[in-house]
Amino acid sequence: MSDQKSMQTSLGKVRGLGSARKGVSHWWMQRLSAMGMIPLVIYMVIALVTVIGDDYTNAVAWLQSPLNATAMLLLFGAGFYHASLGLQVIIEDYVSNESRRLMAMVVVKLSMTGLAALSMFSVLSIALA
Repeated sequence: MSDQKSMQTSLGKVRGLGSARKGVSHWWMQRLSAMGMIPLVIYMVIALVTVIGDDYTNAVAWLQSPLNATAMLLLFGAGFYHASLGLQVIIEDYVSNESRRLMAMVVVKLSMTGLAALSMFSVLSIALA
């Protein structure tokens, strides 16, 4: 060991507790998904405002456009991924019981994946009809 002062306590050194080195990548992915959603949300708000009040056939025709369908798919993918990351942080911070934390994480991940798949399937079924 070097002569440098360590911020880690003696008990922490013995137990081997410390950074898992995973928090930074999680933080970056949350920021990147948020930044990716900014132009998508702006585009979708503007696009959806233009079709408000149209009939069903015009709304379906709007979603059948490749640009609109792709933007919607990207928004759903990034949105559910971002929500999953945010809920993971909340669960890790506020659920102290390890078995409950694991169960909550499984429920959140499965729910977000299922909702993303359902949303994307719905867009694709309209866009490819």
